[in-house]
Amino acid sequence: MSAALGAKALTRGFTSRTVDGFVGAIGNTPLIRLKKLSEKTGCNIVAKGEFQNPGGSVKDRAALGVIRDAEKRGLLKPGGTVVEGTAGNTGIGLAHVCRARGYRCVIFMPNTQSQEKIDLLRMLGAEVYPVPAVAYENPKNYNHQARDFAADLPNAIWTDQFDNTANAEAHYLTTGPEIWEQTGGNVDAFTCATGTGGTLAGIGRALKEKSDGKTQIWLADPPGSMLYSYVSSGGKLSERSGGSITEGIGQGRITNNLGTFVNELSGALHIPDNKSIAMLYDLLDTEGLYLGASSALNVVAAVELAQKLGPGKTIATILCDGAYRYQSRLFSKAWLKAKELEAAIPEHLKKYAVLD
Repeated sequence: MSAALGAKALTRGFTSRTVDGFVGAIGNTPLIRLKKLSEKTGCNIVAKGEFQNPGGSVKDRAALGVIRDAEKRGLLKPGGTVVEGTAGNTGIGLAHVCRARGYRCVIFMPNTQSQEKIDLLRMLGAEVYPVPAVAYENPKNYNHQARDFAADLPNAIWTDQFDNTANAEAHYLTTGPEIWEQTGGNVDAFTCATGTGGTLAGIGRALKEKSDGKTQIWLADPPGSMLYSYVSSGGKLSERSGGSITEGIGQGRITNNLGTFVNELSGALHIPDNKSIAMLYDLLDTEGLYLGASSALNVVAAVELAQKLGPGKTIATILCDGAYRYQSRLFSKAWLKAKELEAAIPEHLKKYAVLD
């Protein structure tokens, strides 16, 4: 890695000017070089620090993107209502943006989610409706209830994060170009997991265009998702089975967001939970990064991709959010044991599992 690239990779990506409120603080996150893993693989492994967005996650970008798109198209006017079905970070991002822009925010979520998530959304001013957790095909699915709720209100939108391609467009316009600039236009491959598909599709399209097709884009997939088999088989949908400790990623269908780019993917990587949990603890120990499980999964994928492509390459990924919203599980000895993941953590790292 050149000295110039090293400086760029380690530069804290914040703009030097004053920004306008919460919305102005979204994006321009730092690109963090993962020193130990870069040395281990002989590659330059860099990760976009999306946990430094003001709402704490990569979903701040999508939240702002879908709201701005609705405003631009005249679907949302001052004093309007924003409705979404979400179990996690998108709802938090929407609640923040709605407060900043003066909208009512209504969130439908499965009643299997933690009370902490419900409380946080309500603290941010959102109205939260926990509903029974049923399959997407069921008309009572939380996404469909959100859609129907919005349809019955004047000056209201259902943001439809999975199939509203303004989600992917936000990453195409911001996250992808930021990565390109921060690597000095030298990124051989990018990989991340996907839930809605917006991050992977938007960043992938931007990097492909800017590199004249040279940058490889790989999907990283957890257990319980069918996307790895879909990509690896050349487009055959398989039965979804099993599950993962990760939240907000993995999918049983090709969303509209992912559909904008899925045929351009270079390949897919299947990342088991034991590797993700081991990486989560390793990143805390070696890099001082306190991250959620999906971020750790992305880093595992970046390492495997570095090993696949060989030394000297620059591999980029996304650090989606921190561990703060998941710490009662990820650092709980009882939870790790119940999930049969205790043995995945090396002995010298088990000291971080401080919760009983």
